[in-house]
Amino acid sequence: MDGYAGKILRINLTERSKMVIPTSDFVQWVGGHGMGSAIFYDIVIREKNIDLTTIDGFSPENVITIMTSPTSGTLVPGASGRTEVQGIGVHSYPIGWYTRGNMGGRFSPMLKYAGWDGIVIEGAADIPVWIDIRDSYVRIRECRRLSLWGKDAWECQQIIWDFVNQSNQPIHSRNWVRPSARSAPSTQRPAVMAIAHAGEMLCRTACLIHDAGNAVGQGGFGAVFGSKNLKAVSAIGTGSITIHDPNALMELRQAQMKKYAFNFTTKEPSVATYFSSPPGHLADPRQKQKGGQRPQACTGCQSGCRRRFESGLANEGQCVEAIIGASAQGKKKFGITDLLNKYAINAYEILHLDYLKDLYEMGVLGKGRDIECDLNFDNYNTYEFIEQYLTQMANRETDFGYAVGEGLYRAAKMWGRLEEDLKEELLLYPYHGLPGHGYDPRAELEWGYGTILGDRDINEHDFNGLYWDATILYLLEFRKRLAKAEEAVTIFSEKMIPFAGDKQMLDYSTENMYSEHMVKLVAWHRRYTRFWKQSALFCDWAWPDMINLNRPDKRGSTPEAEPEFLKAVTGIDLSFEESMELGRKIWNLDNCIWALQGRHRDMLQFAEYIYTKPYGGQIFPFYLMPGIYKKDGQWKYINLTGRCIDRDKFEQWKTAYYLFEGWDPKTGHPLTETLKSLGLADIADKLKNKNAPY
Repeated sequence: MDGYAGKILRINLTERSKMVIPTSDFVQWVGGHGMGSAIFYDIVIREKNIDLTTIDGFSPENVITIMTSPTSGTLVPGASGRTEVQGIGVHSYPIGWYTRGNMGGRFSPMLKYAGWDGIVIEGAADIPVWIDIRDSYVRIRECRRLSLWGKDAWECQQIIWDFVNQSNQPIHSRNWVRPSARSAPSTQRPAVMAIAHAGEMLCRTACLIHDAGNAVGQGGFGAVFGSKNLKAVSAIGTGSITIHDPNALMELRQAQMKKYAFNFTTKEPSVATYFSSPPGHLADPRQKQKGGQRPQACTGCQSGCRRRFESGLANEGQCVEAIIGASAQGKKKFGITDLLNKYAINAYEILHLDYLKDLYEMGVLGKGRDIECDLNFDNYNTYEFIEQYLTQMANRETDFGYAVGEGLYRAAKMWGRLEEDLKEELLLYPYHGLPGHGYDPRAELEWGYGTILGDRDINEHDFNGLYWDATILYLLEFRKRLAKAEEAVTIFSEKMIPFAGDKQMLDYSTENMYSEHMVKLVAWHRRYTRFWKQSALFCDWAWPDMINLNRPDKRGSTPEAEPEFLKAVTGIDLSFEESMELGRKIWNLDNCIWALQGRHRDMLQFAEYIYTKPYGGQIFPFYLMPGIYKKDGQWKYINLTGRCIDRDKFEQWKTAYYLFEGWDPKTGHPLTETLKSLGLADIADKLKNKNAPY
């Protein structure tokens, strides 16, 4: 199978056993999320017949999958370095849904070079362990030999690097290592994903960290690893990946670079350059540091969207963790980015610390107050304050530390403040008990609707670029835009197969909030991202390539490029429409798993303030997206602040969405005939046997 290593590693930590799953058993799902969900279902439901309502993310029965894709470790731009992690999470509320996380870097390429398309982890070790993968040589090692337990994520990786590179005989010089006795020599160091003390202490906000700042941030997978007594997974490989048509792959890569990427040798970059795709996102322009800097990229990617600094601070930090550091106070503020990555804690929980400050200023939280807390708010928003807070969260030694280690949503419930603070928009956690991303569901509809229908903040920026163009770049580029509103929606809608041509899918006006057009927008988004971003593992920040400012016609390479890249690597001749149908199949499979966890449509509700408080804006007191201006019927960028989501109309919209997808409008579950049409008849039968309401 071109593009694949051919086997998946299955590890049982309870039994300290290993076995091999042939990748061919699951190749119909292509890779990443599709394979992960299919494997989870196959082991947990079909093989072990576990009732998902009886376990949670901390249960030994929880199965974690760490998956690559056929594009991993290749030269497909913006797709070669991604890793997908799945399992029952612990961060969402009231149920830890089956969920996912995703990171870049070099872990998935190194795992494939070692000969593995993925890792399946089940059970729980009796003492702390880590997994050591060196080509086909795999060991479950105890942490005590290297004193790994208790180390931060960076220290843990460094110790494992030194151990792997020094525990083998050097070849020619100390810079060459032989990963195992049967391996060729390598100059690489292992790719390691690790947890820190917060994960060991089962903080629901804990992450997995790889290298300096590649994070599986959502889901609480750091705590899931901690519950399994699993500190880290290390992989180093000396193999290679067979490409179906290497010449075609190189030609496609070069064409993508030449026709669609910004040419830094002949053009002067503008602010808009940071947000074009690809290469896009060279760095967050809000993060300013003195001294030199250079780009850093995931394996095989041309973008170099992260930075390394002469100062050494905030290296490879990106997006919210970099923004937190850049917006803090004091000389050490850029060190906050490093703190978040060393402590391996979800940065979005820290982004919402204003909630604690509000409680402090209200006289509710502090020394000797209703919520006992010794944080020094005189140092608020400084390195010292964040370090004090993260330490208390990770150690969980006080009532306050334990509470915030549960996440601020659960902490508010423990303090008896949840309903009040959600109603008053004091706690900005709009759905599933998770922190808001900033792209509010009252404004950016596809983000909010997609999230409430799923398991986590979607963190998918496909249509979010319209907001950046219409709002942020409009101001920073002195009132220039990449595209006028009607031009933008025309380009987008023409590329949105199989719903191409319906411009009103991109109408974000209040009049269109609950329409069938918005149903199609969300349906398209769920299908595209489930397949191309989370299964084929195309990077969220580079794909889809819809509007591209580096082209005279502003038209990016989607939907032609993605299938062409996949075919060049694997030989699989999958049309874009067929890929969207596979994305639909994966989305249905996930919804079946949620149904088995006890999901019902009535559980999918926004926080109270989303229904009652008019939206006031994000960075600015306005939020612009394309829409048909009701006064003259013309396409314009319209301001979406000042509105709420109407509860009854949204429930009607949910019904329309369920009917469109072929799901039961009473429960929100996929119908038997829908599952059978997707080739999931066995799952439909299993659900019936489980007495699910189908």
